[in-house]
Amino acid sequence: MPRLILAGLLGLAALGAHATDWTTPAEATHFRTTPSYADTVAYLERLRHAAPDRLKLVTFGTTPEGRPMTAVIASGDGTFDPAAARAAHKAVVLVQAGIHPGEIEGKDAGLMLLRDIAVTGRWPHLLDHVVLVFIPVFSVDGHENSSPYHRINQNGPESQGFRGQSQYLNLNRDYIKADAPEMRAWLKLWQRWLPDFLIDVHTTDGADYPYDLTWYTEDPHKLEPGVAAWQQALMDRTLPAYEKRGHLASIYLEFKDGRDPTKGIENFGSGPRFSTGYAALQNRPALLIETHMLKPYAVRVRAVYDLVQLLLARIDADPTSLLAVDAAADARVIARAGQPDARVPLTFRLSPESTPYTFRGYAFTVTPSDISGAGWIHYDPGKPRTWTIPNWNTLLPDLSVTPPAAYAVPAQWTAVIDRLAAHGVAMQRLDHAVTLTAGGYQLDHPVWGASPFEGHHMLRSVDVTPATRTVTLPPESVIVPMDQRAANVAIELLEPQAPDSLLRWGCLDAVFEAKEYGEPRVLEQLARDMLARDQALATAFRDRLATDPSFAADPRARLDWFYRRSPWYAAQGVGAYPVLRLDPTQLRTLRGADARSDASPTPDL
Repeated sequence: MPRLILAGLLGLAALGAHATDWTTPAEATHFRTTPSYADTVAYLERLRHAAPDRLKLVTFGTTPEGRPMTAVIASGDGTFDPAAARAAHKAVVLVQAGIHPGEIEGKDAGLMLLRDIAVTGRWPHLLDHVVLVFIPVFSVDGHENSSPYHRINQNGPESQGFRGQSQYLNLNRDYIKADAPEMRAWLKLWQRWLPDFLIDVHTTDGADYPYDLTWYTEDPHKLEPGVAAWQQALMDRTLPAYEKRGHLASIYLEFKDGRDPTKGIENFGSGPRFSTGYAALQNRPALLIETHMLKPYAVRVRAVYDLVQLLLARIDADPTSLLAVDAAADARVIARAGQPDARVPLTFRLSPESTPYTFRGYAFTVTPSDISGAGWIHYDPGKPRTWTIPNWNTLLPDLSVTPPAAYAVPAQWTAVIDRLAAHGVAMQRLDHAVTLTAGGYQLDHPVWGASPFEGHHMLRSVDVTPATRTVTLPPESVIVPMDQRAANVAIELLEPQAPDSLLRWGCLDAVFEAKEYGEPRVLEQLARDMLARDQALATAFRDRLATDPSFAADPRARLDWFYRRSPWYAAQGVGAYPVLRLDPTQLRTLRGADARSDASPTPDL
């Protein structure tokens, strides 16, 4: 084909793309509504068809109700593969919307931004050095379960999705426990792309104030130093430009007293059950965006559009610094393995020291309520006010552990091994039985929550005592070495005192159950024999009878008191935590000449 004719056809094609009506479904209704999932995907397909060299649609999972989970890969030059992105030194940014599908601004902002990147030419160079992975709706089943009555605190759109997915799980409490099929699919997407930066878009509840959105990044104590510094610099450099576009933004506002904002704000705690907390375990910076629920939907969508566009522009201008801090964070975690002085925080507490924060709010009054019996707060948006309030957002490490060289998980604890595999944690399988003496924990006095939380009765408290045990690990048991980039994920899952450990989520409740028991007639004789042999035991029994009336009045409890102190009970191993902590010598032995190892998540050893 002659070049002149080819150029003319290309020109006509470009003219056709610009002449097409690219109004998004939400824009078409002046943001009164938000499109269904089918209409959302249909619009994305139109964009992809118009710009196949810039956009690619992928299905990365299936919901419990059978709906496909769609992600968009956007690139300035057709880089649609993670290996190619790494080879080209492009930063990978994951932006996700609709994990709480009633909070759906991110979806509609994303449709507009992708249009302006790929078709209208408004931002032709926004993705020259960035690959954008965009999830328009994370909780697809929840999105389609739409109603005007799902978000009582929120100003539009007319109908909103449901906070839980179809199994009534809140996906933004599921990152580390990974119960939901949607989360298992997301984890595979994460492991495939290993994003350099995560943006998670929500809508807040709570107080009234003039900010279009609030934002949250994890406390520096939860991050490698370079990652913490990078994300702080990103926000410091981006927010002034954001405010020049007419927006007001604030750090996340978790008020100490919901009826008096002037008493100050505090850190809500986050943790690896949430998106930003999980990214921190993966050594990655992450940003939570919370648009303000009382602003008109159009304002909220524009607030997300502008912030995400400015963040992408900032990263595109300097992807090298982001890639460098992520790589350094991974290297530091890997190098930490086996260091006897290394400490990894499991829990955090609020710093007792506050800093002043300038808070822009509205005048408010609190009146006594004869309905609730508490104060009823009323805001007056016509009377803006500015206060200097205390800010207790800083977290300090509380309980910490020294990581082992590796963990060992016996083969029979399949739920534990399954969760490790779901998170892409590198493991090595034993191909033969191994007997070893190693450190672990004894667990006593468990207390569970009285009501379910996210489908589990969580273990609220337990006494954890270090213990050394000699065990035989059967074939197919797994060794989880700590010289890997996902070490922090394994630590959170396997250390019993971690707030989101598998133990806390109830995946190992069976270790607290005695399976053998004694008949009362047999225990009567056992008790007499024990009392005759042990004077201290006899004294302790008399003291318990004298100080605990309910115990004294319960024949079964009195007999069980002796049984639990006998070798017959001890032989059952009740409370013996099955996960072992290996030292460097034990790990080297298992990696020795008789072992076969592999770097994949579940190789043979």
